Amino acid sequence: MATVSFHLKEPKAERPTAIFALLTIDRRTRIKVYTGRSIHPRQWLAGEQKAQERGYPDNPSLNTALSTQGKQIEECYAAYLAQGLVPTAAQLKEAAAPKLQPEAAAPPAAGLQFWDYFAEWVELARLRGKARSASVYDTTGRHLRGFEKKAKYAVGFDTITPAFNDRFTAYLLTTAGLTDNTVAKQVMTLKRFMKWAAERGYHSSIGYERLTWKRQEPDIITLTAEEVEALENLDLPEAGYLDNARGLFLLSCYTGLRYSDLVSIRPEHLRGQTLRLTTQKTRETVTIPLQARALPIVGRMIAGEIRAVSNQKLNDYLKELGERAGITDPVEVIRYRGGNRESTTLPKWQKLGCHTGRRTFVTLSLERGLRPELVMKITGHRDWKSFKRYVNITEQTVEREFARVYEMPTNLKLAV
Repeated sequence: MATVSFHLKEPKAERPTAIFALLTIDRRTRIKVYTGRSIHPRQWLAGEQKAQERGYPDNPSLNTALSTQGKQIEECYAAYLAQGLVPTAAQLKEAAAPKLQPEAAAPPAAGLQFWDYFAEWVELARLRGKARSASVYDTTGRHLRGFEKKAKYAVGFDTITPAFNDRFTAYLLTTAGLTDNTVAKQVMTLKRFMKWAAERGYHSSIGYERLTWKRQEPDIITLTAEEVEALENLDLPEAGYLDNARGLFLLSCYTGLRYSDLVSIRPEHLRGQTLRLTTQKTRETVTIPLQARALPIVGRMIAGEIRAVSNQKLNDYLKELGERAGITDPVEVIRYRGGNRESTTLPKWQKLGCHTGRRTFVTLSLERGLRPELVMKITGHRDWKSFKRYVNITEQTVEREFARVYEMPTNLKLAV
C-alpha cells in the first residue's frame, strides 16, 4: 500500500519554503519528491497537509495543484509496481512536474516564481549526487534571503540588475562580513542559477549578465617535503582517528586527489600500481601512478582499515595533526574586503585543510622535476589558469634550484 502526504521543507521558517510530497510504501519505504511549489509556513495547515484557504484567495488553486500532483505520483508508482519496480525520486518528480498553465491564467508572482525555481535548482544538484554544490547553492540562497529581508528588496528574475549588484555586494561585505573572494563566489553562483533558469525558459532577463565582483587570488598553503615527512613519522595510536585522518591526507599529498574523490576509492579503481577513476567534480577520467608510499594506504582503504570522515571533521583533525607534527612556521594570511587589504599571521597548522594535500602534490611534483603538463594530466586540470592557483614554489626551492643551475654554493654568505 502506498500513500502520499505533503510537508514543508522548513516548517518554522519566516519566509516561503518548499513543499514536498512524501510517498510512503508499506509504512517502511519513504521517497521525498519536491513539488516545485512553495508557501509561507503561516499559511500551511500541517494537520490537514494543505494550504489555508480562508483569507488567501490564491491558495485554493495551490491545493488543487498539489492534489493533482499527489495523484500523478500515485499513478507513476502504480505503473512501476506493475513492472515489479520501484520508481526513483527523480522519476516521481518528473511525473509530478507542474504543468504549464493556460495562457488566460495569471502567472505566479515574480518573487514566488524565483524561489520555486531556486529550490528546484538546489534539489536537482542533490539528485545528481552533487551534495557539496547543493550546499554552496543553499548558502547563496540564504544570503539572498537575508539581503531581501534587510534591504526590503524583492529578489526576482526581473529585479536582478546591475543596481541590485551594487546593493547585494554591499550587503555581503558589511552585514554578512564576507571577504572579496567569498563575495565573488556568491555573485558567480547567482549568475550560474540565472543562466540555468534562462536556458529553461523560466525568465528572459539579461541584467544578471552584468553582475560582477573582483576576485583576489588567495594565498596558497602547501607543505614542504620536510613537513610531509614530519607527518609520516608522527607517532600515533594505530587505527585511531588521527592515524585515520593522516592516511587520508597523505594519500592526497601523494596523488593530488580532491577530498570527494579520495573518499570514493573502490577496489575497481586500482589497476596494478595506478588508480583510474572519474572525478566527482569535473567528470574527468584520470589515471594516477601510485608512489611506493601511496600503495599501502590505498590497500588499507580498500580493506576498510581507513574510513571516510566528513570534510569538516578531516579539516579539524588535520589542524591537530599539524600542531603535533610541529608545522608551526608563521604564515601571513592576506584577505581583501572591499579592496582593502587585511593581514594576519598564524602558525601554519591553523591553515591546514583537505585541499592542502592536492596543492602539496602539485607543488612538490613540480619541484622534483615533473613537467607541468604531466601534473595537469594527473590532477585533471584543463587549463593553466586554474592549475597555477595550486602552485606554491617555496623560496628555499628557488634558492636551491638557482644555485644548482648557476653552480653556486648554497651556503654562500655576502660580506657586510
